[in-house]
Amino acid sequence: MNTEAPLTVPSTISDVERDTGVAKETLRVWERRYDFPQPLRDPFGERVYPTDQVVKLRLVKRLIDLGFRPGKVIGYSPEELQALAEKAADNSKSRTRTPQHPELQVYLDLCKSHQMDALRRKLSQALLVMGLKSFVIDLVTPLTVMVGDAWASGRFAVFEEHLFAESLQMVMRSAIFSVPQANANHNGAPRPRLLLTTLPQERHGLGLLMAEALFTAEGAHAISLGTQTPVPDIADAAHALGVDIVALSLSASMNPRQALDGLKELRARLPAAVEIWAGGHCAVLRKRPPPFLRVFDLPEIAAGINDWRLRVRSQG
Repeated sequence: MNTEAPLTVPSTISDVERDTGVAKETLRVWERRYDFPQPLRDPFGERVYPTDQVVKLRLVKRLIDLGFRPGKVIGYSPEELQALAEKAADNSKSRTRTPQHPELQVYLDLCKSHQMDALRRKLSQALLVMGLKSFVIDLVTPLTVMVGDAWASGRFAVFEEHLFAESLQMVMRSAIFSVPQANANHNGAPRPRLLLTTLPQERHGLGLLMAEALFTAEGAHAISLGTQTPVPDIADAAHALGVDIVALSLSASMNPRQALDGLKELRARLPAAVEIWAGGHCAVLRKRPPPFLRVFDLPEIAAGINDWRLRVRSQG
């Protein structure tokens, strides 16, 4: 019997980007600016990252998502980063995450015990009982916060967060597909055509899917491009598909400067009649959003669609 410890294979920069959510360009900047990470080189001169550095990068990314600046935490040891993440997650929960939702813990328990079929069945049952809009706002929204807290505090591994997201996406896509699609109008009202996507630097797609579900439930014609679409391609798609609104999801991990630059470029490329809407927790949406942007939270989507319809009617 072979009792040797398994070899750990260094990760490529693409592997690290996918595993940690830190973009390749950011990894290179941190390498120059903070002397971390410190990749090795393979026989072809390409960067490869030892496992211990990947583990630390996950912790650094976790703290950045909790609001820390990379320069403040990147010099800490993995043990210090873990302790700081747990403390920050607890503080964030006590300040902003009340009321708690103990009735949703069963979903996390199913995911943590890797009972994914049971998790999908329970989500599907809740969807049938609650309806699509209530399911997204009253169950999925707080549940994703709880999963994020579990990941931030180290109670969920990265792969467990991915398992949860994949299961939820399967259930929600099936629900969106099952919504009857009107040809032109919704209950006699104008039916906006929306293009949903994210900017190239935004990898998170769950918020986008939640918005798609709510737009569809309101009778809008929602067309999703998925995540990380280059700005020229967004503009080309909006023109070719004749959309009324481009809706973007910008998470807290999105760099505010990149988000603002991308929004300005998109506005310049779109026809004036095409509106830009955005939701998420990116700082640029909360502090000084550009005047051409409509910022919305998920529960505000119904009112936003209603406002759009009123404006269209008044212009007609």
